[in-house]
Amino acid sequence: MLEAYRLEGTRGDRTLFRGLSFSVAPAQLLHLAGANGAGKTSLLRILCGLLLPAHGEVRWGGQPIAAMREEYAAQLLYIGHANALKDELTALENLEIGGTLAGRRCTRDAAFAALEELGVGRCAQLPVRALSQGQRRRVSLARLALGAGGGGGNGAALWILDEPFAALDTAAVAYLENLIARHVDAGGMAVLTTHQPLAVTAVTMLRIELDFEMDARS
Repeated sequence: MLEAYRLEGTRGDRTLFRGLSFSVAPAQLLHLAGANGAGKTSLLRILCGLLLPAHGEVRWGGQPIAAMREEYAAQLLYIGHANALKDELTALENLEIGGTLAGRRCTRDAAFAALEELGVGRCAQLPVRALSQGQRRRVSLARLALGAGGGGGNGAALWILDEPFAALDTAAVAYLENLIARHVDAGGMAVLTTHQPLAVTAVTMLRIELDFEMDARS
């Protein structure tokens, strides 16, 4: 279980949110909503351990993530605004090397199958610098196809996704919604932000809205 306990997030001298507590259990999806600048990305980075909260802590399995960084990282798959791809590498090489660096097995066949699922199999041997923004986003999201399954086997139990539907067409959005639902149905957990209506069905969905008054409504 992922737990946030009395989190306070700041940007410069401005408080974004304070006293924020919630939990996400297996087979649950948390949708973080709110206007631009309300602190959604900061909260996601705190949940990943990439940013320290001003107060409070994040716990995984009842333990502070600061005390179990490697164990937590092994169960986490984070995709932020940036696609985190190397321009000089091919799409296929990015998936293979990224999987290895994350400590997850990733064969060439599995990487190619993931690219095919996201509709960019024909781009597998192209350097990322030659791809459109939408194609780059699909290559980045192909990591989810590799990590689906609720954390069983080679998968990550927790997905944290910052605006995952950005730069995707309607068909890709529908596919990604289905992929997220499959992950959660299999016992995985997901926390995501999006400005568009979320059509992930048949899963337990939680919602927290951050606002500029620094409180959180769930």
